[in-house]
Amino acid sequence: MKSVCILILAIFLVSLGYSQSKKNVFFDQSILIGKFHTIDELEDLKKGELIRLYTQRVNEITTVLPYLALTNEAGVKLSDIGIKENSDNLESLDKHHEAIEEALESTNDLISEFIPYADTEKIIWGILYFEEVIKKIRIGPSGNF
Repeated sequence: MKSVCILILAIFLVSLGYSQSKKNVFFDQSILIGKFHTIDELEDLKKGELIRLYTQRVNEITTVLPYLALTNEAGVKLSDIGIKENSDNLESLDKHHEAIEEALESTNDLISEFIPYADTEKIIWGILYFEEVIKKIRIGPSGNF
């Protein structure tokens, strides 16, 4: 029983440390999409799968865009770009993370409610458009605009 309690405590401390370390990160890798698509690939998908892709792309753009003047890379910390990691800055970033989380939840609800009524071709066009925006974001200021 004692070893089980120690194990649970250790897991709790590791997860607490992990959550604390993410507070000073603008955004993490988990929000970034992993694949870009061709129109042919998208035309082979069902509407539900297209809506899922559409939602993921909106989420990435919504999350990354506010930080674009600071960074376009996941995992960048305040200190990495010269911002002090004091309590005020960490609190501001934490409040923004909470606001983005709420905004994404609301946006995802809206998408799941209304986008199924859209024509499949327009959903595909939206996905391809969002993917082009994401590519430009990832290229950054040194890219070919």
